[in-house]
Amino acid sequence: MAAELPQLIVALDYADAFEALTLAHQLHTLRPWMKVGLELLMHAGPQVVADLRDLGLPVFLDGKFHDIPNTVGGAVTGAVLTGANMVNVHAAGGVRMMRAAREAATVAAMTNALPRPLVIAVTVLTSLSAEELRDEVGYARPLEEQVVELAQRAQEAGLDGVVASVNEAAAIKAACGPGFKVVTPGIRPADVADDQRRVATPRAAIAAGADFLVVGRPITQAADPLAACAAIMAEIEEAAGG
Repeated sequence: MAAELPQLIVALDYADAFEALTLAHQLHTLRPWMKVGLELLMHAGPQVVADLRDLGLPVFLDGKFHDIPNTVGGAVTGAVLTGANMVNVHAAGGVRMMRAAREAATVAAMTNALPRPLVIAVTVLTSLSAEELRDEVGYARPLEEQVVELAQRAQEAGLDGVVASVNEAAAIKAACGPGFKVVTPGIRPADVADDQRRVATPRAAIAAGADFLVVGRPITQAADPLAACAAIMAEIEEAAGG
């Protein structure tokens, strides 16, 4: 059986549902995933996830839940009811919290006859440098070791994968196995960078073993978003040998 092609996730970093849905309409024939983050979620509400699903687009609800296990379980239940295909929590919340997220997703999906979304964990935000992680957050381990440790705890909790930078993707795959999903933010074609610190090209992400590549402004702020999205998807397919 052929390996599954890595998927493009377009980050809808908007404060307005109309803008987000306008872009989704432009891109829907290509069928990339759509990422609904906290900014859009707080301005537009969970209905925007349902609206994107109505266009036939898979949705990553990037809520980054981080609270006590019971509260996170309730939040994940709500996320399942939106129809999201992927939801995430912070691995720093611990194994009990992550396990509660996975269990809530399973129960909510079964109870409401919905597919269970992928449940993944954020390891270390890609906006943080190794120095900030050490000096400001207080993690004593080197950055890659910390990311891999959190990925292993997520796997222990029964999660499907993690969010991590391309720099740590290969180490996560080595530690957790090829079936453990890695979602890589900070993907930038042609050395474009912004406030993400640990960035990479689509080709580098594929080489590192990424399963999902998150791209935002290179598509959402492009003069021709459809062409930009198509070009990145073509690069993913070529790099993956598709």
